Amino acid sequence: MKVIKIDKKHWAGGIEKSRSAYRLFGPVMVENKDFSDFEELNAGEMPDMTATDTRTSPKSICFPPEEVMMEYSTDETRDDCNLMRVPVKDYSPRAVIGIRPYDAAAYLIVKKNFDTPEYRDPYWCDAYAACTFIGLAVNEPSRLDFSTSTNSGPFDESGLDVLLVDMGGHYFAKVITEKGAAYLKAAGWEEAAGDGAEQQIEELKVKAERMIQTTISFDRIKEKSIMELHGADFWDDAAFACINCGTCTYVCPTCWCFDIQDETKGKSGVRIKAWDSCMYPLFTIHTTGHNPRETKVHRVRQRFMHKLKYYMDKYEDGIMCVGCGRCVRSCPVNIDIRRVCQSMNG
Repeated sequence: MKVIKIDKKHWAGGIEKSRSAYRLFGPVMVENKDFSDFEELNAGEMPDMTATDTRTSPKSICFPPEEVMMEYSTDETRDDCNLMRVPVKDYSPRAVIGIRPYDAAAYLIVKKNFDTPEYRDPYWCDAYAACTFIGLAVNEPSRLDFSTSTNSGPFDESGLDVLLVDMGGHYFAKVITEKGAAYLKAAGWEEAAGDGAEQQIEELKVKAERMIQTTISFDRIKEKSIMELHGADFWDDAAFACINCGTCTYVCPTCWCFDIQDETKGKSGVRIKAWDSCMYPLFTIHTTGHNPRETKVHRVRQRFMHKLKYYMDKYEDGIMCVGCGRCVRSCPVNIDIRRVCQSMNG
C-alpha cells in the first residue's frame, strides 16, 4: 500500500484546502469542559489530534442523537396536506479526521444492522456512504483499551480509508482505499514516504499492541445455549449497582437503538428518530402496560446478552464491542463489561 508523508508544518494548510471538497469532522475540546467530542469543524478550526480519546464515539456523524425523518402539515390549504415529506439532507462528502481505528471498526458492526438485504436505513446508509474515514493510530493505548481482544486494535485498518500514524514531526498516511487517496489529493498531501515507512508503521503497531494491559475471552460463549446464560446466577451481582442511567449505551460506538416519535405544533409536525436505551424501563413497555423487562436485572442482562451472545450467534463475527473502554470509564457505578464477559465465558 502507498504511504504518504505529511509534514506537520503543512497539516493545517492541507486541512483548509480540503474544505472546498469536504465537510470536515474531528475531535475538538468542548467549551468549558475538560473533554473532547467529535463535531463538525468550523472554518479555521483544526481537529484536536492530541486528544487521547473522545467522551462519546463519532457514531453521531451518521447516527445523530436526534434526526428529522419526515415533515408534514395538516393545513388543508396546502397541496401536500397530510403527506409525509423527507426533508432535504446534506449528504455531500464528509471527511472524518482523527477517528480512532476501533471507532471506525464500530461502523462496520452497525452497518450489519442498518444495511441489510431486507432492510436499509437510508438516513444512516447515505450518511455513511458520504464519509471518508481518516483514522489516527493509537501509539499509546489507554489502560481501558482492550481492542485487540475484539477483532480490532490500535492500528486496525478495517473501517478506515486512511491510517495516520504520528511520527513526531510528521504523519505517515497509509492509503487504504480510493476514497482515502482522493481525500489526500484534495488536501494536497502527495509526497511519497519512501522506503522503510511501512516497516516503521509495523514496528509501532507491534509496540502499541504490546502496551494493551487487559484482554477478554469469549471463546466459550458461542457454545453455550441462550437459556444457560440467561438463567445464570451472576446477573443479580452484575446488575446490583446499576442505576439505569443509560450512559453506557450513549457513549458506546456500537449501540444502535432508537425510538421514533411524532412532534406536532399547530398544523406542522415532524417525525424524528432519537437515540434510545435498553437500560430504560420504558424501552420495552407494551401498550397493555406489560413490561417484559421490568427490573434492572432484566435490562442489564439484555444489554450484555445482546452484545456478547445474541450478536455473536446471529452474525458469527465476534462480539458487538470494539474494546474502546468508554462504557467502563463512564459508568458511574463501575460496571465493567470485561468482568461480565469473563463471567459469561466462565
